[in-house]
Amino acid sequence: MSEERDVLRQAAAWADAGLGVALATVVSTWGSSPRPVGSQLAVNERGEFTGSVSGGCIEGAVVSESLAALRDGAPRRLAYGVSDGRAWEVGLACGGRIEVFTQRSRREVVGAVLEATGAKRAAVLITDLATGEARLVPADATGEDPELAAAVREAARLDRSTPLERAGRTLFLRVYNPPVRVVVVGAVHVAQPLVRMIRLAGYEAIVIDPRTAFATPERFPDVPLAPGWPEEALARLAPDQRTAVVALSHDPKLDDPAIAAALRSPAFYVGALGSRKTQAARRERLLAQGFGEADLARIHGPVGLPLGAVSPGEVAASILAELVLALRRPGAPPAVA
Repeated sequence: MSEERDVLRQAAAWADAGLGVALATVVSTWGSSPRPVGSQLAVNERGEFTGSVSGGCIEGAVVSESLAALRDGAPRRLAYGVSDGRAWEVGLACGGRIEVFTQRSRREVVGAVLEATGAKRAAVLITDLATGEARLVPADATGEDPELAAAVREAARLDRSTPLERAGRTLFLRVYNPPVRVVVVGAVHVAQPLVRMIRLAGYEAIVIDPRTAFATPERFPDVPLAPGWPEEALARLAPDQRTAVVALSHDPKLDDPAIAAALRSPAFYVGALGSRKTQAARRERLLAQGFGEADLARIHGPVGLPLGAVSPGEVAASILAELVLALRRPGAPPAVA
């Protein structure tokens, strides 16, 4: 989310400085592409640009076409395809095809997206790829006709920008979801590399631990720290469907209340450190609190993919990998047995 906001913020700054700005967006890919659908690049009338749609020399062609769109005001759908033999030359790592839509950027639309993302409200920008007409709608798509509303909700739920063929027109649904939050309970040694990896993945990290000797700015620089008890901190944070909770303290006084609070929320991932014996004991305690089998099935424990991790960094990598799997492929079995 921070990367896409950076592109839009720069586009807004250029527009506020009186420069014409075009915004190019990847609207579909086939085969291999180093940039996902929805990736954006902003270009000003001087030819300065920010962002990326391919990572290769396709960028040069997109910048040129975007400048042409600024001159004549007409939107453009651009298709690029390459063979495997030329793939590296043009930035499509294993060959493939990419379609990019570019048009003059409207400051009010960019402003509306920045306002929604700044307020962490899920929204979807619907763009007609023939006319360039665009409007931002809430992710719940209230007030839309049923078919379009269902498509908007599904795109937001899957966090997947996508083209939509409808009534002879191609609409592009560009999803702007709030960033994924990962709440780490227990400012232990494993939490330090994990938090760094979480942030590198583009997610927000928050560390909860009432032990102020553990949760310090020196150990977790530039990371929000919640020094209270987990149940109180999680009540304030209100985990939603874009939130993961990872309990690492290995202390039932901290982990159990955190896991219980996470299970009462729609958090997409609940992980708990500890051996199978520790997990079994925790399971009995949670059953005694009234949680059912379906609730307990949501817990990833022992936390992380079974990679044979040993060091804190390896354990952190296994946790992040499992978290990404739960986010991007919900319900899928672990890729590693």
